[in-house]
Amino acid sequence: QVQLVESGGGLVQAGGSLRLSCAASGRTKSSYAMAWFRQAPGEERDFVAVISAGGGNVLYADSVKGRFTISKDNAKSTVYLQMSSLKPEDTAIYYCAAGYLTTRSSHNYAYWGQGTQVTVSS
Repeated sequence: QVQLVESGGGLVQAGGSLRLSCAASGRTKSSYAMAWFRQAPGEERDFVAVISAGGGNVLYADSVKGRFTISKDNAKSTVYLQMSSLKPEDTAIYYCAAGYLTTRSSHNYAYWGQGTQVTVSS
């Protein structure tokens, strides 16, 4: 089992920045791809970014490409999402997920955090 805890969410004005963190515990010695998803009210959970277990492969949703950066610190078992040039449409609950494949599909992630709220005001 892997436990994931997100932090770093909050309220920010449009154009601002936030950095989300996701700390993993449990069976973290196994190699997992780590991803971020987000879910706005009344919407489905959408893929945001993923980084492979080794860190050499990253994927982004088109809507965040060039504005968000995913990274990981294996020594700390933590993955980050640096978000810049935030827009009101980025407002959502952001979830961290761990899985065996580096993929955009939420179905491939076995472990999920509880989420952290990001609100971007206009």
